[in-house]
Amino acid sequence: MKVDFRVYLITDRKRAPGGDLAGVVAKAVSGGVGAVQLREKDLSGKKLFRLAESLRASTERLGALLLVNDRVDVALAVGADGVHLGLLSIPPREARRILGPRALIGCSTHNAGELREAEEGGADFATFGPVFPTPSKASFGPPVGVPAFAEACRTARIPVFALGGVKPENVAEVARAGGYGVALISGIMAAADPRAAAEDLKRRFAKANATPK
Repeated sequence: MKVDFRVYLITDRKRAPGGDLAGVVAKAVSGGVGAVQLREKDLSGKKLFRLAESLRASTERLGALLLVNDRVDVALAVGADGVHLGLLSIPPREARRILGPRALIGCSTHNAGELREAEEGGADFATFGPVFPTPSKASFGPPVGVPAFAEACRTARIPVFALGGVKPENVAEVARAGGYGVALISGIMAAADPRAAAEDLKRRFAKANATPK
């Protein structure tokens, strides 16, 4: 499956206004989000399945891709488009064997070695970061910075998405560094208007890409 999206939304229902995750996702997709990663690690398998089932129906109707974080079984059960794997998840090659050749497989990476491992394992794309300062990624240490992100993009053979502290004002930096797209949580999930936030990010990224580097 082709990676044809530039804004990748990672969910966190606790940041959604009023807890309305489905509503935020629908608005974000209508604003230009092309893929959604369902990442609700605290839910039981049953509750995650029900939520994934609901989002699968809405994202499919609205024309966006749905990936499930880590849980290959849930992705398979609801017919999701793929999975997003972390450092402690099963290898991407095994996820591919279970989900089939058309599944989209993303991997979280934080340095060149992890990115290379994701490539060699058969991942279709990777997130890389945290590129900018962000409380949610503090456990991974200080941000890698734009130069390290640019070097990762330069050497990678798969699309690389900037993750961590992505905001409208630094989207152009990501594009100029060679980023394929941006991945984020709060910039859309916690926005007063998720649709407008998604539209703004997509527009800024496209504009930066169209500007001669």
